[in-house]
Amino acid sequence: MSEISHRFLVTDIGQRGSRSRDLSATVYDVVTNPSLDLVLEPVLPDLGTPSAEGQPPRPLSSWLTTFHLASIVVDPYTNESSWILPTATRILRAFSGSAARSNFIVTSSADEAREFLGPLSREFLVFADPDRSVVRSLGLESLPAFVFIQSDGTVPAVAQGWDAASWRAVAKEIATTTAWTAPLLPLAGDPASFAGTPALG
Repeated sequence: MSEISHRFLVTDIGQRGSRSRDLSATVYDVVTNPSLDLVLEPVLPDLGTPSAEGQPPRPLSSWLTTFHLASIVVDPYTNESSWILPTATRILRAFSGSAARSNFIVTSSADEAREFLGPLSREFLVFADPDRSVVRSLGLESLPAFVFIQSDGTVPAVAQGWDAASWRAVAKEIATTTAWTAPLLPLAGDPASFAGTPALG
């Protein structure tokens, strides 16, 4: 098993809950509206799969032409981001087909993002952020994070670290904006609240 896949295996639910029992999520009311010139690099999936196949890196404004972005930002070098993957996957699947493009932003190279996400990198649009320029442009302080970027480039809702109530609030904002149904949070098996890790590493 490679070093990255060994380091980032998701532990069982009981162990996740035990590890995070005494932690609380950090929620920030103020984030930065990113520059529309910010370049997002799609992680190309395997040949023959959907998502961003054949699409080169391009500015944020181009990704917002038709859709909003429902982005879950993860750091593959931390246990906290691996703990949230099942919940994050459920949230992004819930918005599939809405006017918000479901995606992961991964603070690593494209190869490491594919290894961390496994088959999820073929199911969802994924952006690689190896130098954390996207994280920095958004003004994030803690990962994982759930970010709603509207088509005009503004960020009306964000949650950092993991807390069901704060992530539910972001999901409801997306659902209201897109006339969609928000996923239920929390559900059995979701981790206990935790504060997350420094967004800039």
